[in-house]
Amino acid sequence: MLYHLFKALDFSIPGSGAFNYITFRAGMALFVSLIITLWFGGGIIRMLRRMQVGETVRDLGLEGQIQKQGTPTMGGLMIIAGIVIPTLLFARLNNVYILLLLASVLWLGTIGFIDDYIKVFKKDKRGLAGTSKIIGQIGIGLVVGLTVYFHPSIRTKVEIPEVLAQQFDDGDITRYQDNRARTTSCWTGNRRARRSPSSRTTSSTIRPSPACSAVMRASTPGSCMCSP
Repeated sequence: MLYHLFKALDFSIPGSGAFNYITFRAGMALFVSLIITLWFGGGIIRMLRRMQVGETVRDLGLEGQIQKQGTPTMGGLMIIAGIVIPTLLFARLNNVYILLLLASVLWLGTIGFIDDYIKVFKKDKRGLAGTSKIIGQIGIGLVVGLTVYFHPSIRTKVEIPEVLAQQFDDGDITRYQDNRARTTSCWTGNRRARRSPSSRTTSSTIRPSPACSAVMRASTPGSCMCSP
């Protein structure tokens, strides 16, 4: 939210240019989250106790179970606030990943809230029905999955332009993949040799084998290095 505000003002306020950097915004979000959970967490717990929002324990005859009676529940409100408020303040809200994060947290938080509400105020220890919980979780999973698959700004695969693809035939692609696999195998073998405690050769004297050198020469430059 603050990023979009300062951007609308063309970052004319002194110091507002720091909001251009994700490292600054991430650090500020972490700081605000700590303040919410650590500083205000105690107040939230005391408020829940005053409202008598506590755990109801069934008498099963177990030792120490009565000590849990009245333990404040709905503490997830503090965790959700520590996630949602800093995200709204410092994240770029036009980012699809941020929107998916907020939707997931709020959706699952709502399920948890309903479950605790039924337990505390309706005095039903079973809470929200298990079927309803599963349906809710599957629902948000489908929303996130379909968004990731169909959203144009999320790339789940890389497509080679047709003009570039026409410059290669299947044989060229197969040879490249084979050479890359052999080069990777040589590189892995040399790493194992350097790490082997029984090897008397230091890492500075390890050199690629003749076969590995031939593969390197046949492969695309920069695809893999066998020597240290």
